[in-house]
Amino acid sequence: MTTHYYTATSLDGFIATADHSLDWLLKQDIDLDGPMAYPGFVSEIGALAMGASTYEWVMRSDEGWDYAQPTWVFTHRALELPSVGDVRLTRDDVRQVHAEMTEAAGGRDLWIVGGGDLAGQFADAGLLDEVWLQYAPVTLGSGAPVLPRTLDLELLEVARNRAFLCGRYRVLPAE
Repeated sequence: MTTHYYTATSLDGFIATADHSLDWLLKQDIDLDGPMAYPGFVSEIGALAMGASTYEWVMRSDEGWDYAQPTWVFTHRALELPSVGDVRLTRDDVRQVHAEMTEAAGGRDLWIVGGGDLAGQFADAGLLDEVWLQYAPVTLGSGAPVLPRTLDLELLEVARNRAFLCGRYRVLPAE
């Protein structure tokens, strides 16, 4: 079982604009059957974690909630739950939630959806194994950073998927 942070990023290192928009991402060209694409990745995932801003963006999107996996949403505010799916609101420590996710995933991998600070909290606790970054050919100038932490990473795989430069990295232990 591996815990992944899989996300798209602008070339200047932001995963969302300052107002939490991902509109810049949705107009990019990607082959959903291509290397390191979302459908292949998510098919291996047994449980998810995301922050409140990511959750709210997903709920506002045209598709709405479409995750079949149990999902933990880290929040300090009241959020409306979807009518389908297994969504759990939490304020608990990432260590406790990671243990719950591991049990719920039934041997499948875990995905820290976002944001970058939440992925960083899992990394700080030694619970993040891999970082997958899909670099879009756009700069945002500001916004939510992809990973506001100092981490050492080892490049494991690189691919091109149409407009995206895709990289998979292993998180190296802190010294």
